[in-house]
Amino acid sequence: MSRLKKIKKIRLHREGTTTLVYTFMGMAALCLLVHFGLHITLLTQVVIVICIIIYCILLNFFQCPVRLYEGDTEKTIMAPCDGRVVVIEEVEENEFFHDKRLMISIFMSLLDVHANWFPCDGIVKKVTHDDGRFKAAWLPKASTENERSAILIETPEGVNVLARQIAGAMARRIVTYAKEGEDCFIDEHMGFIKFGSRVDVYLPVDSEVKVTMGQKTTGNQTVIAKLK
Repeated sequence: MSRLKKIKKIRLHREGTTTLVYTFMGMAALCLLVHFGLHITLLTQVVIVICIIIYCILLNFFQCPVRLYEGDTEKTIMAPCDGRVVVIEEVEENEFFHDKRLMISIFMSLLDVHANWFPCDGIVKKVTHDDGRFKAAWLPKASTENERSAILIETPEGVNVLARQIAGAMARRIVTYAKEGEDCFIDEHMGFIKFGSRVDVYLPVDSEVKVTMGQKTTGNQTVIAKLK
């Protein structure tokens, strides 16, 4: 199988198995209840159409695309997820670096695939998880107040890159596959966030930004920055 065919191959993420099965069973029960309980054909048809639309959105949400980046990965920072760039700014990062960092944030809507990829090659130096609130993910305080997981990566050039998975108003589960001490690579899944959220990437301030505010990104395909 060619690399191009592998890129186009799509499967469902294992994180969605339980949700998809129980949702299908619940929707089927609802449709049967409306049809045999109320005996209103038009209402049954409307309910079926609504259920199909909602289920199709869930199927898209739980996609697990197999994507291979075919460019040069040296000093390259990739988009860790599908979504839209909502923040490009210098911030004080006080959890790991305690100095100024360039933060690029990508917000994922309910219509985006929610699988997350490692933004760069390297070694996972630290993985943390902090409980918190569930504010809207696009708000600035979400980075420090919402439930979140942080993955600190040291690139082959010795540069530290921080990726932070952040829960949103509807997100209730962050899954992180990264393990401390393990090698990580572009093309590998870093984790998954259920139901609306964002991922922040913290870089040295002299990094060359390759995206613009509001730009749509494709996880593991869109280059968001280059390290000096």
